[in-house]
Amino acid sequence: MPLPIPRAACVPVSWAAGAAHSSDRCIALPLNSTARHRLSRCHVFSPQTARESAAAWFLERAYTSYEDMASSEAADKNGIDFVIIATPNDLHYPVARAFLSAGIHVICDKPLALTVAEGEKLARLAEAGTTLFALTHNYTGYPAVRQAREMVRGGQLGEIRKVMVEYTQDWLMEPLENRGNKQAAWRTDPARAGLSGCVGDIGTHAQNLLEFVTDRQIEALCADLSSFVAGRRLDDDASILLRLRGGAKGTLVCSQVACGEENRLSVRVYGSQAGWSGISRIRTHSSISPLAGLGAVADGAELSEPVGQSCDSNAGRASRGLSRGLCEHLPWLHAGRAPSRTGSTADAGLSGDTGWPAWLALHRTSGRQLAGWVGLAELVGSQ
Repeated sequence: MPLPIPRAACVPVSWAAGAAHSSDRCIALPLNSTARHRLSRCHVFSPQTARESAAAWFLERAYTSYEDMASSEAADKNGIDFVIIATPNDLHYPVARAFLSAGIHVICDKPLALTVAEGEKLARLAEAGTTLFALTHNYTGYPAVRQAREMVRGGQLGEIRKVMVEYTQDWLMEPLENRGNKQAAWRTDPARAGLSGCVGDIGTHAQNLLEFVTDRQIEALCADLSSFVAGRRLDDDASILLRLRGGAKGTLVCSQVACGEENRLSVRVYGSQAGWSGISRIRTHSSISPLAGLGAVADGAELSEPVGQSCDSNAGRASRGLSRGLCEHLPWLHAGRAPSRTGSTADAGLSGDTGWPAWLALHRTSGRQLAGWVGLAELVGSQ
């Protein structure tokens, strides 16, 4: 018996044409070999663009506000099953709240919200109802990343001692926010992006991947934040020392002014018996390095392919390199691998983490204290 075709909606905003088209293509991809999901579109800031986009993609409905979309779709017996939120950060909370309150499932780009308080409100709203909420941390969908997590949990690396993550880009080396670049404009605006720039934009991916692979939370950190471009209001570079639960130490480096790095994400985990490393660049690969004399387990394997025996046969659906975390994971949702209502979303390659706004506040607090150590429990308890 064929599966029903889920009906989806997207809530983007006035992105540059290329970004908007890319988002549309992701959502229009087939969920399986025979079916496409039905899509409605909401273009929050431009009614004309909403109508034009709907016509170009043969969409049934278009809206000029997310409030109208949420109420109308909830009342329609053929309304959408879930919504994808792909807006600047300041709209994540109000849009997600509107659709959760209307009883519609939500897939939201990270961050969950701008503040811990907003994140906790969304968590309570999701837990009180029957709707699913998924937050897209797409790199956890790589098969080799999942294999690494299973190896850590299985003790194959031994006692975890050191973890190093780096996420570097160079696209903000110039003040693009002052030159009409819409992506740069909102990502460097504290009112729209939140309390952090580079760390909030890409450092959170590194933080999420570190904790996902090691299964150890960050307990304290010492952050050195920089804004190298004159006049930029948010950080564009960060070097952070980490203390993890269980005694392991780590470093997190992220930068959007790293000349020559289009998009590079690397993770290295060192234990008492072996080390694991994974790099996502133009061509993604990973390797594991046991102690001398133990022999190599894997070398140069693609992150989008299993290392040895994959812990999840569906994981190979994840694409190489940077992705929006939407199109490659929607097939999993359709196949019944949806995240649970309580926010545990690892099986779908999507990560629900209400704690990362607190982590952002933590690194910001440390940076303001001239790179002093600040404990996560201490910070959250003071709010």
